[in-house]
Amino acid sequence: MSGSPDDERIEELREQKRQELQDRAQGGGNEETQEAARQQAEAQQEAVLKQHLTDGARQRLNAVEMSKPDFAAQVKKQVAALAQSGRVQGRIDEDQMKELLRELQPDQKSFDIRRR
Repeated sequence: MSGSPDDERIEELREQKRQELQDRAQGGGNEETQEAARQQAEAQQEAVLKQHLTDGARQRLNAVEMSKPDFAAQVKKQVAALAQSGRVQGRIDEDQMKELLRELQPDQKSFDIRRR
């Protein structure tokens, strides 16, 4: 019964997973490897953003990053995910970036202060 292409593929995937787990166990807390992987992911994200954002949109995102770095990181992840999934047609311009920022921004809590 063995020999089916699906069975062979499943076994390959299992072996890869075993190898990954073994590598992780040996590496344990190898901070250099984790830092290198983080930097590589960040560089890849920046490359995707450069490819899919116009200069105006990139400037707008950089301005947001100065005041709200966590929110800007979330927006960058979202734009990169959209671009990698093929949902971005052409490049995102500044107006589209404004709209995206509005959509992703958490609801502002308004405070109604009344003087007595």
